[in-house]
Amino acid sequence: MKVLIVKASALGDVVHALPVLAWLKSADSQMEIDWLVEEAFAPLLEGHPLLRKVHRIATRSWRRQGWLAAGREGLRMIGQVRREKYDVVIDLQGNSKSGLFTLLSGTARRCGFARNGVREWPNLLCTNLKVRLKPEEHHVSERSLAVARAAFPAGCARMLAGPLPVHREACSQVESQLAGLGLGDRRFAVLHYGTTWPTKLWSVDNWQELVKRLVSETDIIPVLTWGSSEERAVVEKIAAVSGEGVKIWPRGTLPQLAALLARAAVVVGGDTGPVHMAAAVGTPTVSFYRVTDGERNGPRGQQHVRLQAPLDCSPCLRKACDDDPVCAKSVGVNEVFSKLVTLVKC
Repeated sequence: MKVLIVKASALGDVVHALPVLAWLKSADSQMEIDWLVEEAFAPLLEGHPLLRKVHRIATRSWRRQGWLAAGREGLRMIGQVRREKYDVVIDLQGNSKSGLFTLLSGTARRCGFARNGVREWPNLLCTNLKVRLKPEEHHVSERSLAVARAAFPAGCARMLAGPLPVHREACSQVESQLAGLGLGDRRFAVLHYGTTWPTKLWSVDNWQELVKRLVSETDIIPVLTWGSSEERAVVEKIAAVSGEGVKIWPRGTLPQLAALLARAAVVVGGDTGPVHMAAAVGTPTVSFYRVTDGERNGPRGQQHVRLQAPLDCSPCLRKACDDDPVCAKSVGVNEVFSKLVTLVKC
């Protein structure tokens, strides 16, 4: 049995879909599973013990080259997928792009979401097993598992997150970096400032206060991570309030980030990929949610704390708002700090 998972992006969504792998393998231990994903996130999946092969697509760079080049590259990838002769394709993205790859895969059995689960309605034209989501399948991982369960009902593995293995080479590289920063035998918390939407961010003032309290009141070293030059500039501003007591982590590969998160005592952040990665490698998390729903998106389990903005309008899914400065501070530093310290002591 050969199965293709279509889940191209984004980082957090790809991580949320990982429990599908364990479900499929529990349905058929000999199943060969491949994954189609945007090339930026492929390093996270390549080498995964439950995957046979990762198909990389690069739709953004294809479009930058013009529609002719995009069409040519898309057809090349579709040809590569068709040559695999998959028995089943599972579309966990639910948009037009994923639907196109699913439809043109040449596979007779194409599984995806019904109307109440798709992101873009043309996707409905591309699948022939459409899974209607139930109210109890509210969490984003449960949405993906609902499709997997419908396609392969014999499965039995139920994981809240992951599995996301940590590469041995990445572990070695991270251990060397930690030693260079004087963190080889120290407890540290990874604090991730950035997210994809401005309205998901926590106030810089709050981050600064959290860092100051960690440095002055605990032996937990704050390690700040970032994903762009703009985020790096903000992280430097956050770190400046506590001097040498804070470490700024150099940006590396996704496998290196996974290794760092696995070594942390706790990870703090908003609705962002690194927080979900931390849960997938088994690290406790404290995460906060403003415009998105922590009950839908947040890590699950006793070692994960989800804090929802205490405003009547949250979650609103807005990418811009006049009340953003108030909302950005609405999850308090005291609450985040106390939850963090409690998790580390457990």
